[in-house]
Amino acid sequence: MKILHTADWHLGDRLGRINRTTDLRTAVERVATYCKQESVDVLLVAGDLFSELSRPDSLRETIRHWQEAFREFLESGGTILTLTGNHDNENFCQTLVSAMSLAAPTLGHMGETVPPGRLYLAADPTFIRLEDRLGGYPVQFVLMPYPTPGRYFKGEATLKYGSPEEKNQLLVAAWSEALRAIRAHPKYDLKAPAVLGAHVHVQGSTIGSNLFRISEEDDVVVHGADLPNQFDYVALGHIHKPQFLTATHVRYCGSIERMDLGEQGDQKGVVIVEIGPTGRNGDPVVLPLPATRIYEVDVKNPAVDLPRLRIEYPDAQTDLVNLHIRYTAGVDQLEEVLRDLDRLFPRWYARDWQEASALGPTLADAEGTGTKSFAETVRDYLGQELIQHTDAERQAILNIADDLLKGMSE
Repeated sequence: MKILHTADWHLGDRLGRINRTTDLRTAVERVATYCKQESVDVLLVAGDLFSELSRPDSLRETIRHWQEAFREFLESGGTILTLTGNHDNENFCQTLVSAMSLAAPTLGHMGETVPPGRLYLAADPTFIRLEDRLGGYPVQFVLMPYPTPGRYFKGEATLKYGSPEEKNQLLVAAWSEALRAIRAHPKYDLKAPAVLGAHVHVQGSTIGSNLFRISEEDDVVVHGADLPNQFDYVALGHIHKPQFLTATHVRYCGSIERMDLGEQGDQKGVVIVEIGPTGRNGDPVVLPLPATRIYEVDVKNPAVDLPRLRIEYPDAQTDLVNLHIRYTAGVDQLEEVLRDLDRLFPRWYARDWQEASALGPTLADAEGTGTKSFAETVRDYLGQELIQHTDAERQAILNIADDLLKGMSE
């Protein structure tokens, strides 16, 4: 059985002002292509399918695209196994699971053998079996969503905790107990091939320069020392930085795209692993995924830097850029600088600017021979404050200001 392991799709996400839908859908289509090229049997998505920023209409379009991308894979007998992550909306996913169970009711029964050619979403700890399409032998899949009270706490007593630290400790214990209970289930065969899919922070992992939209203090970190001996492959999600832990078959595959500046140097990819009747066949193989470039640009002297940037970044139309701009009032026209940068980096996702003088915008003219008039100062100030408005709106307000200034002078 050939399994493709991926995670952290964050479909429908945004970065600042930029909607990432096109980038992420392109990555999903590349995953679908790998499923076909590599004759994959099972696509295992280890959590965070959707972004918490997704609107209901966006979620509907996301599922429609997903259906189109993997229609051929499912029709040929491929199976998609997914589980919920910390960015997946619990209510939405539970509703989706309830609707899907009408078509695949066996998913709710621990240890049942489920039919291939379908998509399964686990919103709670789940144990299912899949038979290899050619060999006919069963492979056990344990699917462990991200630890939250709603998914792992049973009964009101365990909902009482005095601090975030105590809550996290209870969640670690609940996650470990849920995994232990599955492996102790009467239908779980300790000698049969087994794969774990989990969206969780495992001790010893390297989170890189950031943990995507969650602080280390708020995260739940579980113990994973026994995982290499308990499973033939461990497919992890949540940590966007690709890596393996203690053994080559315990893997974080990383996200399918660079999601923010902290991932600018990451090489994205998916992992292929083969499971035979007696366990894993060989080491997992990483297949690369192209990713969007993301970086910061500092503009300290617009007159000098803009020509240089045009040469250095001739193909920056799809890059994600964070702009930091410094300009000199009376020398640089900020509005023109921003327009030039808009053309050069149309997908800037954040920008800030600062006047070079520590005292704020200077009132001296370009030659330093005098000072601006009160009316000129007001117009320059309004021009800078109205940069985010349309040209028509900006000009209309400036016309009003001109009339008021003219009335004051009379």
